[in-house]
Amino acid sequence: MSELVTGEAVALELRPARLPSRALAVLLDLVAAMAVYVAVTIVLVTSTGSLDEAAQTALSIATFVLVLVGGPIAVETLSHGRSLGKMACGLRVVRDDGGPIRFRHALVRGLLAVIEILMTFGIVACVASFVSARGRRLGDVFAGTLVVRERIPVTRTGFVPPPPPWLAGRFSGLDLSAVPDGLWLAVRQYLTRMQQLDPQVGWSMAERLASDLAERTGAPVPQGVPPAAYLAAVVQERQARETRRAFGGDAARAATPAAVPGTHGPASPEARGGTPAVYEPPVGTPEVVSEPTAAERPAESPAGSAGRRPGTGFVPPA
Repeated sequence: MSELVTGEAVALELRPARLPSRALAVLLDLVAAMAVYVAVTIVLVTSTGSLDEAAQTALSIATFVLVLVGGPIAVETLSHGRSLGKMACGLRVVRDDGGPIRFRHALVRGLLAVIEILMTFGIVACVASFVSARGRRLGDVFAGTLVVRERIPVTRTGFVPPPPPWLAGRFSGLDLSAVPDGLWLAVRQYLTRMQQLDPQVGWSMAERLASDLAERTGAPVPQGVPPAAYLAAVVQERQARETRRAFGGDAARAATPAAVPGTHGPASPEARGGTPAVYEPPVGTPEVVSEPTAAERPAESPAGSAGRRPGTGFVPPA
């Protein structure tokens, strides 16, 4: 059982597909593609009988490439990894971090499938999938993808907490293009499990992840922002961008959780008792003395005059 995290920061417990189910899905895809290829060939033969032999050969080659190579690439791109055979077998192609694939992933898989599946009758793909720990063929290795089973009961999953209200939208101009999928996966897994970690270990892990993320984005972590809160805010920003790219701006605003005080993940003992949660660093960790500026702090926050840190609604590792 492997736990994957989608690009929308949703943790999924899915099992990587193995050779038998993948072979059946490929067989169904090939049957469908060959049926389309035969139908298109018959139409071309009847409609291009007046052409010379060279033109008919060129049309045959173009038909083969478009139907048996371009067709699967287009289907996987438009269906986000679900071809006809994979839908029938309950499979789906995802990225290594669990997010939906794009055209470049489908293109690499489709081009290598010509060698792995069509030219070698699937022998290379079967051997590669059999020896791989997660059942990946060469196309998956080079494309950075994984075929998983979707028809698996989902158990209790972790919750990625929203950032503090005074951090919502602060990183909208951050360049996230250089952040690798592996780092996103590590950040999301930390956020979903930080309640289970020792406070000291969780704090040091958050600092290390925040440092790596800041190095990739080229912008340092803002002073006075706890590392776990910084990670949650950047993950929410990426989630909003993924939603805008897939569904448009209106859907992104509807999908982004509203960052309001009291909206958070599993509450600490103090929060469950009714006392508002106030972020405090773990015992033994030097406190961050700087606070958000007046422009960054919500106007209704009364904590500034009392000399206390404002309630963020963000639950620290406990």
